[in-house]
Amino acid sequence: MGFSQRLREAWRTSASLVCVGLDPDPARFPTPLHGHANAIETFCRDIVDATGDVVCAFKPQIAYFAAHGAEAALERVCEHIRREHPRVVLILDAKRGDIGDTAEMYAREAFDRYGADAVTVNPWLGTDSLEPFFARRDRGTIVLCRTSNSGSGELQSLRTTDTSEPLFETIARRAANEWSLRADVGLVVGATQPAELRRVREIVGDLPLLVPGVGAQGGDPASVIANGATADGTGLMVNSSRAIIYASAGDDYATAARAAAVTLRDSLSDALRETANGRVSRRP
Repeated sequence: MGFSQRLREAWRTSASLVCVGLDPDPARFPTPLHGHANAIETFCRDIVDATGDVVCAFKPQIAYFAAHGAEAALERVCEHIRREHPRVVLILDAKRGDIGDTAEMYAREAFDRYGADAVTVNPWLGTDSLEPFFARRDRGTIVLCRTSNSGSGELQSLRTTDTSEPLFETIARRAANEWSLRADVGLVVGATQPAELRRVREIVGDLPLLVPGVGAQGGDPASVIANGATADGTGLMVNSSRAIIYASAGDDYATAARAAAVTLRDSLSDALRETANGRVSRRP
C-alpha cells in the first residue's frame, strides 16, 4: 500500500485531519519526567498512545532527537508507532536536500532506518536531489513549498524571471504537473499563509498538503479548511506540535495532549461542516 492510499485510509478510519508533531525538548518536559533516563522516548510514546486514535499522522522532527544523541530513541518511537498504531501515517520531518549519493543516504535513513511512510524534503537543489526519494514508489515525498515561518516570503515569494509567478507557485506547479506523475508527492504549506494556501490548492488539485503553523504559531483551523481542504473534505494533514505535546507540565501531560488533539480535530470537523453548508467561503 502506497503513501497516498495509506493516508486516505488514515483520514477515513480516524475521521481526523490532525497531525501531531513530536518535537521533544527535555527543557520543556513535564515535571514527572525530570531526570528520567529514557525521558525522550517515554514522553513521545505517552503522547503517541494518548492521541493515536484521534489523529491521521505523527510527525517526529529528527533534529529534536539528534540534538540529544537520541536517534536510537527515535528508531524505537517510530517502531512503536508502526506496531501499536499501524493505521496512523508516519512522517519524518527531516527537510533533507542534497544530491547524488548523499540524497540516497538520506532516503535510506528516512525509509529504511526509521521506517517512515513519508519524509519532508527541500527542493532547492532541483529535481535530481529528489530522485532517490521519488524512486521509493511505496513512500511519500513531501516537498517544502510555502512554509509557516515569518521570513519564508524572502525567497519563496520571489517572482521567477520566466513565468513572473512566485517561486512557491512554481514549486506547486512542478509538483502537480511533473513530480506527481513519477512519485507519491505532497507539499508543505503553512497555515499562517492562508492566501498562499488557497493558491497552492488551486494549482495542485487533490495532492495532499502538510500544513504546519496551527497552534503556537497562530494559524486558524477554520481558515485552513476554507482555503486548503479538497472537495471531499480531506487533502490535509494539519500539524500542531507544541500546543498539543506541551498542553500540560504536570502528571496529566498525556491526558492534556489528548484533549488538545481532540479540540483541534473537532475544530477542523466543525469548519468542514460549515463549509459544506455554505456558511464559510474561501478567504485569505
